Amino acid sequence: MPLTPTAPRPTLAAALAAALVAALLVLLPGSTTAQAAPVLLSQGRPATASSVEGAGTPAAAAVDGDNGTRWSSQFADPQWIQVDLGAPARLSHVVLRWETAHARAYRIELSTNGTDWTTAYSTAAGPGGVQTLDLTGTARHVRVYGTQRATEWGYSLWEFQVYGTTDTGPTLPGGGDLGPNVIVFDPSTPGIQARLDQVFQQQESAQFGSGRYQFLFKPGTYNGLNAQIGFYTSISGLGLSPDDTTINGDVTVDAGWFNGNATQNFWRSAENLALNPVNGTDRWAVSQAAPFRRMHVKGGLNLSPDGYGWASGGYIADSKIDGQVGNYSQQQWYTRDSSIGGWSNGVWNQVFSGTQGAPAQGFPNPPYTTLDTTPVSREKPFLYLDGNDYKVFVPAKRVNARGTSWGNGTAPQGSSVPLSQFYVVKPGATAATINQALAQGLHLLFTPGVYHVDRTIEVNRPGTVVLGLGLATLIPDNGVTAMKVGDVDGVRLAGFLIDAGPVNSPSLLEIGPAGTTTDHAADPTTVQDVFIRVGGAGPGKATVGMIVNNHDTIVDHTWIWRADHGDGVGWETNRSDYGFRVNGDDVLATGLFVEHFNKYDVQWNGERGRTIFFQNEKAYDAPNQAAIQNGSIKGYAAYRVADSVAVHEGWGLGSYCYYNVDPTIRQEHGFQAPVKPGVRFHDLLVVSLGGNGQYEHVINSTGSPTSGTSTVPSTIVSFP
Repeated sequence: MPLTPTAPRPTLAAALAAALVAALLVLLPGSTTAQAAPVLLSQGRPATASSVEGAGTPAAAAVDGDNGTRWSSQFADPQWIQVDLGAPARLSHVVLRWETAHARAYRIELSTNGTDWTTAYSTAAGPGGVQTLDLTGTARHVRVYGTQRATEWGYSLWEFQVYGTTDTGPTLPGGGDLGPNVIVFDPSTPGIQARLDQVFQQQESAQFGSGRYQFLFKPGTYNGLNAQIGFYTSISGLGLSPDDTTINGDVTVDAGWFNGNATQNFWRSAENLALNPVNGTDRWAVSQAAPFRRMHVKGGLNLSPDGYGWASGGYIADSKIDGQVGNYSQQQWYTRDSSIGGWSNGVWNQVFSGTQGAPAQGFPNPPYTTLDTTPVSREKPFLYLDGNDYKVFVPAKRVNARGTSWGNGTAPQGSSVPLSQFYVVKPGATAATINQALAQGLHLLFTPGVYHVDRTIEVNRPGTVVLGLGLATLIPDNGVTAMKVGDVDGVRLAGFLIDAGPVNSPSLLEIGPAGTTTDHAADPTTVQDVFIRVGGAGPGKATVGMIVNNHDTIVDHTWIWRADHGDGVGWETNRSDYGFRVNGDDVLATGLFVEHFNKYDVQWNGERGRTIFFQNEKAYDAPNQAAIQNGSIKGYAAYRVADSVAVHEGWGLGSYCYYNVDPTIRQEHGFQAPVKPGVRFHDLLVVSLGGNGQYEHVINSTGSPTSGTSTVPSTIVSFP
């Protein structure tokens, strides 16, 4: 395609003269109230296009402010380029700086959501060159849609500039109080035990209730406490180190509410505390979505309920347990970047990475998968007190990590963000207000509560922290995606739950736009203790739970769950075909729990993906064999790596079936992957729970079938 010279830039004198005239006009007597002047909104924003001529002419080149770089399309009609401004803006005009290959017929289109478009300008006689086109309207997305080329080549723009103002209302304040459901104690607070007991009594069995609570303990020493932790309750210390806040007592999860069975002890957390357990051992009998992070237990830790009833899954990170961890009845568990005094027992799938004191590799007998280090990790952001000021500490990335990120007399590595730079979100806040706060450059701190959002929360600024307290819960209304992250570096999502609404959402959480090519390795986005739920609290639907498009993303502990019990549960009632879909390259999942989806629980399409620990149950409620038939394959794999993928690796992955509606269902395999030298799996297992359905293989056509009712795993140590 031929190149044309760029139009001359205005001289400095001309620019100054224009500015002076504008200023005088504003000051003329009788002039109307001054409005915010239009500014260039599109430069450097995410841009996408219907096609590109080649790697050297990407869509981003049309919004980079460089008149020597350009976007060009393939040589066909129609074609388009669009830019995401990051927030709704009142538009004034666009400037199109065409290359010789320009549009004869085209439209300028506007959208608030990137899906539904309206036409703001159209022509069938575009002259090319540099065009300045006045616009009216409010939009976040602006698109040039070409329908007829003026040359034999494609469409080509040196620059696509959108001007307007984001002045949509008064500036939102940062900081402020944390609301009534954040309960803060210091060592002199009277009645601490009574307050802990009051919340526990309310939350002990409120599995699908609306209560949300966060306990915060200021640095100091607390004596004689037993903090029993129920549903949607989080307990945290406010020191920069766990040892700054010591409880001479216990932080307890047990299962008395469920007859000693801990397999439904979900949605709670303990973080950033030191414990001296009363009898020498703390009890933390949980299953999914119950992280134990940045804790120092000066004794042992028992992961089973009183009486050693069943428990099914859990996660420890960045913690130090001086004594032994008693696994006992836990079917699967993942421990990352920690230090333990020892580990006892194991059922099916116990995985360790970067854990000092971990048992030696032994899978399948004993069932230990042990990696010396974690390839890439970055701990979850946390709230702490610096004197009397609340701040959020944002830990630094670690490579080949081993042991805790704190202790040994060294200061934690990372940065602190004052609460004044956060919009403190409280129940009743609208998605529009939340997006306005993000557009202002504020981070988000969700206080405990349930939030209905009627539009997508758009996180488009590099380095944005979105932190939830007390399992704050987002529910998308009208079938929207609850949250999307832009093609930017270093976003931190942590500590909240997304609960599908009754109208089907195409997805509930998306990390990055489809088709991105940006390298984020230096500062990846992290998704930590972010949980996805479809059904259970009521009817909910979503085509996909979580989609990861951005390269290099770290997903560190998630439970993506299509409900198998509760309200609004049924094969079609809470339909959700796919749990976790990865399109980005170099994505790492540490602690991946995905369960009960109608088709694939995990679809991995990106290159060089890695998973350390995966726990899965196939959907219990499949009505019959035909309902899960996948072409000629019996059932959809729990974990599917696309045939196009050349490099992928996983360690410590398990899939279980419990087809209790039709126990005769046969599942071809738990795992499906291309047979290539770069695609490798270590320590795989499948289990039939009590003979309700059976697996015929472990991965592809490899591995022995499960059989009978004895609930004995079929295992593979290495594949291929």
